[in-house]
Amino acid sequence: MLLQLNNVFKWVQQGGQRVFLLKDINLQVEEGEFISVMGPSGSGKSTLLNVIGMLDSFDEGEYSFLDEPVHQLKEKHRSNLYKQYIGFVFQAYHLIDELTVYENLEMPLLYKKMKGSERKAMVADMLDRFNIVGKKDLFPTQLSGGQQQLVGVARALITKPKLILADEPTGNLNSKQGEEIMELFKELNDQGVTIIQVTHSEKNAEYGKRVIHLLDGRKVDGLG
Repeated sequence: MLLQLNNVFKWVQQGGQRVFLLKDINLQVEEGEFISVMGPSGSGKSTLLNVIGMLDSFDEGEYSFLDEPVHQLKEKHRSNLYKQYIGFVFQAYHLIDELTVYENLEMPLLYKKMKGSERKAMVADMLDRFNIVGKKDLFPTQLSGGQQQLVGVARALITKPKLILADEPTGNLNSKQGEEIMELFKELNDQGVTIIQVTHSEKNAEYGKRVIHLLDGRKVDGLG
């Protein structure tokens, strides 16, 4: 078992009321799964992804990741866990504007304390794989939205994570680029990488082997 959420609730206080972002979520994810999370805006999809990715805390329930009780871990331990095993692909890229494409890609490898020569080889491999060798010395603001998205995906994959969390991964790409990213995810999944993607696209959702529907922070339809 890669991860498990038991009775997870997350809420915010608004005007003395609890507004639930996630309501009683139970989810088990085996290694090697490809899951699509769907639901209308505001249904809790991104929140769920952020909780799984340990970027957001939650108010009630339990979360275990590789048998570690995430809800009980200290911040440092938690952060090591996700840096080691989780790759994020955000719709908003989250690239660092002051760093070149090359440096953005190298960043996650520095966290892993890799040797220079090893980092160089891995960055070169990603630049090649995403056809962005010619862009390596540019800064994110000099790239189109689609190119930034490709760099974001490359950065998420460079550490060879066990789990990829993708929030609308093709949101800013044209249909051909979008398809290439989905095919790449499929290929990674075939190699054993677990993928959880949030998507509005039925077509992208079909790449998943399991679809989870959320509505108002709850899982619905008895699906997933």
